[in-house]
Amino acid sequence: MPSKRYREALSLVEQGKQYSLDEAIETLGKFPKTKFDQTIDLAVHLGVDPRQSDQMVRGTVPLPHGTGKEVKVLVFAADGSDAAKAASEAGAEHVGYDEYLKKVRDGWVDFDVAVATPEAMAEVRKLGKVLGPRGLMPNPKTGTVTDDTAKAVQEVKAGRVEFKIDKTANIHVPVGKLSFSADQIRENVEVVLDALVKAKPSGAKGTYLQTCTLSGTMSPAVSLDVKPFTKAP
Repeated sequence: MPSKRYREALSLVEQGKQYSLDEAIETLGKFPKTKFDQTIDLAVHLGVDPRQSDQMVRGTVPLPHGTGKEVKVLVFAADGSDAAKAASEAGAEHVGYDEYLKKVRDGWVDFDVAVATPEAMAEVRKLGKVLGPRGLMPNPKTGTVTDDTAKAVQEVKAGRVEFKIDKTANIHVPVGKLSFSADQIRENVEVVLDALVKAKPSGAKGTYLQTCTLSGTMSPAVSLDVKPFTKAP
């Protein structure tokens, strides 16, 4: 049974309506407040077939105003190496090699993003059973396998987010906190949707951006009108 607060929020959403981005943000702001600052999630259903390798949608995008979340970064780099020193100076919470390989192998995942040097990936790849299901495996396509560890750490801490389609052709991206201003939320959402449109696979047919919603961690979803974000080919 949904809570009284959730039911009250749901009553403010007009079922079947597709809201403009400004209307959706305004509606989220009217929902009864919680004791914590909720994360705003942008959920998009794409008109692609994730089973086809040429229709995968994946990438990263820097949010102009960040996610509002403190990002904990683990960097796999040889102890004492220049890459390790640079990562520490850039603000990574955890930096090392053998120690962290063992900790992760034993199930430790108290971090949000993992970065690795190309050299370290030989062993990091073996952690796939732990890192893979949690979306934490470093990947060159997302800039998290690199010798320039300082740049990678700075970018993820500044608000760079990753997007990746799941098996049901959905993508979820955090786009800020409810405490953000309407302008900050709008600009973050626009940047993500623009990145998704640019990442459209050449093999995708028909309507690409099919449905889109904005929701808080503990609030109902508000449907967005995606037409303004759909660019003609």
